[in-house]
Amino acid sequence: MADRPRVDVTGPAPRIRTGRIIAHRLFELAYGIDLQRAERLWAERSPGGRRRLSSTPAKAVAFGVAPLDLALGSVALDLGGDAVEAMATARLHDFGVASLALSVLADGLPWAGFAERMDRLDRAVGTDAAATPWPGLLDTLRAAVAGALDRPNAAPIEEDYLVGMVTAFEAPLTAEALLARVDLAPLLAGAQPHPLSDSARADLLRLRFSWHEDDLVVLGWDRAVLVEPRGETDVLDVLEVANAQLLEMRHYDELLDAELPGMYALVAAARRGARLFSHRRYARLARQLTTLVAEVTEQTERVDNALQVTEDVYLARVYAAAMALFRVPVVGAAVDRKLSVIRDTYRGLYEEASATRAELLEVAIVLLIVSEIVLSFVRH
Repeated sequence: MADRPRVDVTGPAPRIRTGRIIAHRLFELAYGIDLQRAERLWAERSPGGRRRLSSTPAKAVAFGVAPLDLALGSVALDLGGDAVEAMATARLHDFGVASLALSVLADGLPWAGFAERMDRLDRAVGTDAAATPWPGLLDTLRAAVAGALDRPNAAPIEEDYLVGMVTAFEAPLTAEALLARVDLAPLLAGAQPHPLSDSARADLLRLRFSWHEDDLVVLGWDRAVLVEPRGETDVLDVLEVANAQLLEMRHYDELLDAELPGMYALVAAARRGARLFSHRRYARLARQLTTLVAEVTEQTERVDNALQVTEDVYLARVYAAAMALFRVPVVGAAVDRKLSVIRDTYRGLYEEASATRAELLEVAIVLLIVSEIVLSFVRH
């Protein structure tokens, strides 16, 4: 058996041979996307394809419905006076999310230069940037696949995420040696006006994972650092799906927040009307509520089943950590609570409508009996 390469845990910060930095911007584009139709529409422009994780066996990780990956070409970016070309791509999920990505090469950079490029890309295309290429890319995508969008959103909500990915260092380096030589906390926190505290640094580095001795994943709220010497993109794909699930859950949480006050107003208006026909108003309102509950429940189930990680322990840990970090279960629980409120309101309305209908039937029966008695007296 060949000897393993000797590596030191001490020494200067490493130099990157090959790597890239990927900025993601996700949009809640529509209620749903017909991916087969979108693929046909895009084929008129350029080839696209369904996506499967690159190295993980299909039995270990599987998409509920495989998303559609599309190439959007190159985009010129100014990273603080450094002109670079970024490769733009899009990924469409059937539950209505479009994930755009800009990938910038980071080959041949020292570690400090890699960190600086990551910060510059964030300043150029992040949420605080004055002008970004995202609107133009989104318009191009919308125009191309408009016919595949079911109930498109005019002003979709957004999520963003930044990933620094190293595929090779100039010299072999284990994850342990990398953590000893460089401080990853500033990379995850971004440029800060003051030094980070020890507790903040520890919290930023809390979620880190390795499967082989030379790979590493460190997760942050809006950034991640990946070291993938084998060039695999499975972790990158898992993080993208987790962000897409967060975005979709946020969308339905905000949708229900907007619907609940309107629901209460409609219930109050129905109760203020004439009692004679209140059961009809209650029935109409109950139908509206059941439709809303059915649509939201269907979508949240599609989101929950977007990606299934079963046999790959490493990816399962990364995926579970990302979901918890992004608070997807917390937002999902909030959606479930609001759906429960609507279901309870529906049941209350249904019971009121049934009670009112029963009262009307009782009144009608009494009137019929009285009329029969009166008619019997009149006849005699």
